[in-house]
Amino acid sequence: MSETACAAEEPDLLGFASAARASGRIALDTEFMGEGRYRTLLCLVALAVSDRADETQRIELVDPLVEDLDPTPLTGVLADPAVQVVVHAGRQDVALIRRHFDTEVRNVFDTQVAAGFAGMGAQTSYESLLAEMLGVRVAKSASFTRWDARPLSAEQRAYAREDVVHLLELARELERRLVELGRLEWAREECESLERASDERALETVFARLPRVRGLNAGARTIAQELVEWRERTAASQDRPVQSVLSDAALVEIAKRKPVSTRELEQIRGVNAGSLRRRAGELLEAVRRGHERPPADPPSAEERPPPPGPEDAPLIALAEALVRARAREAGLAYELLAARADLQAIVAEHRLRRRRPRVAGNDASGTGADVRTLRGWRRELVGAELLDLLDGRLSLSVGSDGKLRVSQ
Repeated sequence: MSETACAAEEPDLLGFASAARASGRIALDTEFMGEGRYRTLLCLVALAVSDRADETQRIELVDPLVEDLDPTPLTGVLADPAVQVVVHAGRQDVALIRRHFDTEVRNVFDTQVAAGFAGMGAQTSYESLLAEMLGVRVAKSASFTRWDARPLSAEQRAYAREDVVHLLELARELERRLVELGRLEWAREECESLERASDERALETVFARLPRVRGLNAGARTIAQELVEWRERTAASQDRPVQSVLSDAALVEIAKRKPVSTRELEQIRGVNAGSLRRRAGELLEAVRRGHERPPADPPSAEERPPPPGPEDAPLIALAEALVRARAREAGLAYELLAARADLQAIVAEHRLRRRRPRVAGNDASGTGADVRTLRGWRRELVGAELLDLLDGRLSLSVGSDGKLRVSQ
């Protein structure tokens, strides 16, 4: 397929949008810089579309840093469910596009996700897929260059084009194989979550991931929550990484010690001198607000995930054996079906359900924990069997051929 390309400085987005709607599919890739910033900076968008009439491929490089760029034609296409958006390992690409251009991205098809359903590894690289499926080898020479510098070099622009030039052909080949395997709808279902991809930081998650946060008492937890919020606001306003404002370890230690003076702050390990000079007053004010902040209501019993029990470990191992067996039979990467955390949740929830009093119309096994393994195509492939196994309706054994056998 022949190729035409436009410079990043003058993309013809109207023409591209028209071609995209005519073909029904575009390829998308981004280049970005995350170092030294609060939010990753979108630096370049590479796009490709095929002309079905004459088999030419049009490539556009869009510079999102141009102040007078009008992305409306592009965002209209991205939000159009009639146009498929092809990416590779595209969760961050989609998240950046959604935030930077304030747009929806619909009908996403991720070739890395699709490859997992075609019998390849769940994390197969773009280069590996091109080599294995199309016999194409690409050189990745500019991946760690300064994508925020202008003007872009010829090498950078060639690199960006290379990331999309084969992407549409790869998607077509993957779809062909998935149709043969009867798994195209599974792959499409798996890609649906990419439409909601976001790189916004959830403060509840940031707080929950603090080191030793569960060991804090109620008063220290409210201070830690206030410090997390202050740190996020400060980092966002200055476009700096949050750890450069205040490290996680120092934040937790401040919450534990509850300092009321600069001198007390100075005694806390991990609070650097620069932060003290610039932000001592803000830190102490955040501690004061945390003192006054009412503690959050604890989650209800229904909202709390079931805690692990000492009897869970062998059942988790049994469940994993079943999942791995089904993944091998289906030629799927195990990681597509379940993570250990999924199996832990399934076993713990099932244990609690079995202990609840049975009433008329109440199935002790229920639908199971709210995890991906028990939803959609995963439930069809192995999730329902997992619940049957835990209910004692299925058993596992090793056959004479050394393979796992599932029997009722």
